[in-house]
Amino acid sequence: MSCLNMVRVNGVEEKTMKRQEECTFDGSVDKRGHPAVRRRTGSWFAGILILVNQGLATLAFFGVGVNLVLFLTRVMGQDNAEAANNVSKWTGTVYIFSLLGAFLSDSYWGRYKTCAIFQAIFVLGLVSLSLTSYIFLVKPSGCGDEKTPCTSHSTIHVALFYVSIFMIALGNGGYQPNIATFGADQFDEDHPKESHSKVSFFSYFYLALNLGSLFSNTILGYYEDKGIWALGFWASTGSAIVALILFLVGTPRYRHFIPKGNPLSRFFQVIVAASRKWKVEVPSSDDGLYEVDGKELAEKGDRKILHTHGFKLLDKAAVITSKEYTSEGKDIGINPWRLCSVTQVEEVKCVFRLLPIWLCTILYSVVFTQMASLFVEQGAAMKTTVAGFHIPPASMSSFDILSVAAFIFIYRRVLDPLVARFRKSSSRGITELQRMGIGLIIAIIAMIAAGTVEHFRLKYVPKDCSKCSNSSTLSIFWQVPQYVLIGASEVFMYVGQLEFFNGQTPDGLKSFGSALCMTSISLGNYVSSLLVTIVMKISTSDKMPGWIPGNLNKGHLDRFYFLLAALTTADFVVYIVTAKWYKYIKFEERSGTNNGEIRV
Repeated sequence: MSCLNMVRVNGVEEKTMKRQEECTFDGSVDKRGHPAVRRRTGSWFAGILILVNQGLATLAFFGVGVNLVLFLTRVMGQDNAEAANNVSKWTGTVYIFSLLGAFLSDSYWGRYKTCAIFQAIFVLGLVSLSLTSYIFLVKPSGCGDEKTPCTSHSTIHVALFYVSIFMIALGNGGYQPNIATFGADQFDEDHPKESHSKVSFFSYFYLALNLGSLFSNTILGYYEDKGIWALGFWASTGSAIVALILFLVGTPRYRHFIPKGNPLSRFFQVIVAASRKWKVEVPSSDDGLYEVDGKELAEKGDRKILHTHGFKLLDKAAVITSKEYTSEGKDIGINPWRLCSVTQVEEVKCVFRLLPIWLCTILYSVVFTQMASLFVEQGAAMKTTVAGFHIPPASMSSFDILSVAAFIFIYRRVLDPLVARFRKSSSRGITELQRMGIGLIIAIIAMIAAGTVEHFRLKYVPKDCSKCSNSSTLSIFWQVPQYVLIGASEVFMYVGQLEFFNGQTPDGLKSFGSALCMTSISLGNYVSSLLVTIVMKISTSDKMPGWIPGNLNKGHLDRFYFLLAALTTADFVVYIVTAKWYKYIKFEERSGTNNGEIRV
């Protein structure tokens, strides 16, 4: 549709049709709050800026996160199990903060403001960590490699370290779910061409995330492994600063959606209204249910959600009763705690339907989080030299990143078009739910591969060296298959998750949808930490130091990997049941929502 331009002549606004420009159909606005002009805003110019921002921010984040387990063991003096647990808790906290960022974004600040504020916090946390490490922690200089231990630290220095890394957790956690959704906002899903670009954006977003971590996993990981921790942290800080500047540069070109208000109040209004009417019968037709006018929603950039069957108790919140009228039959006004619209009720139904799917993704995140903890510790206990060159264990995750890049190409260019061709009734190819299921299957295979590698690693431990700790003649490159498999599973699981939750959440909860992906990873880290603790308590005895002791040569890490494979298999069975039960959300089609004007 066209936006009507207005020109002021002699103090009077006159219409001119000379510069008609097409506006977006999805209700997005520009930075001034005017309807967004398609040619001037959004699309791939803004999308590419956000992708580069994501890549640099990820480089900064993983410059800290990828070697954090080694920093805790070598610099802070923690053992393997304690360090793995602390990394899992820290990573989990990062993603818990995503709920805070999503709430502020959807309710009050909007996605742009939320991204800018939390990125600033992220930069401050990195500056603090770099200064703390350089001045207090990495002493003597060069310590923290495999040979030189660091001195003990005072309580104040340790406290400064934890304040710094949790500032990083707050900044990155609050920013991450909003930047994904904000990037998707730059593409009009009601426009034929831009809707396809929006689907592609999520794949490129995850690719940018992984390419950003490639540099930190290789170059920064190498220097940090050599004990040059301050350099690695300062490089991360510089990357985060450049990312923030680039994000702010794109301000004039971004498209925005106006925050819809507190989603918690809307949610509980439905619960309270339904409980108040628990004795009321739900009418057989939709005519007896209250719904707002579609035009009223369209003016706010919203859409009506079509009524679905199921959760009939919640439908009672939309039933119109005599209490909504006076004795003369006049409308006395709507009390949102007594009467809710069908769209509002469907928002709550949507959340309840998403929860079982979301819960099934948590165990996958338990598998995924091993890459940042136990995979690194396993690699450190293998032969890490090739032709005299030392391979940092954390840099092996580069194979995961290369796998992600390869499988995104394979999926988008080969697999999805091929499936769509065979499925003549559907042009979508593999659905998001099917992709997530494939991701779980590949994750099971990855854990079996990791357990098998560990089984053979133990067989190659030198028997004539009883005092040797974490040594094996098996090459670290035997870890490549497990990293490649994890990367392949991410393309199906996490990219599928991003698309699924973004597409299946109502218009006022888009950031919440992305936050669900993040909190899945968060709880996966906490469950991993809990699982390690339980396994160590059960497997430790007087003669056995447990499955994951400080010296892996005396443990059975392979059994832990096989346990994860068994648990993920059980999770996959539950996932199949919930995926078949799930009902997709259905929106009413928009008929052009931006009827505003552009002043020039």
